Amino acid sequence: LLVAPALAQAQSIARFSTQGDFASVKEEILLAIQSRGLVIDHTSYIGNMLERTGKDLGAGRRIFKDAQSIQFCSATVSRRTMEADPVNIAFCPYAIAFYVAADDPKTVHVVFRRIADAGGEASRASLREVDKLLEGIVREALGLK
Repeated sequence: LLVAPALAQAQSIARFSTQGDFASVKEEILLAIQSRGLVIDHTSYIGNMLERTGKDLGAGRRIFKDAQSIQFCSATVSRRTMEADPVNIAFCPYAIAFYVAADDPKTVHVVFRRIADAGGEASRASLREVDKLLEGIVREALGLK
């Protein structure tokens, strides 16, 4: 059996920043997700994990003051993407991460992976809808138009 891996498309990262309080930004992100009728599946406490394991790994530099990632899915949007191409299951769940860098404690950064255009036209159109959903959530949470 010969298996040829498909070439992975590079994904870019959408980046937003705001001056403010980490907990307040997180709350606004949660509200923006929930206002769309979406349910949060998981919260990853990335900053805590890195802080806890850093000593065991011999790392001395603190990267984040706080860092988390929220994962969620949309039954409607996800169904459309997977009906267009079942391989699009790889994009679910969606994630939005937010962090405060240790060296910049007054700025909260909000990031997510841009969803790559993949597959046929129906697939690409449905994946653009996911990207639009993610950006809409972040813009609403940060009060951007």
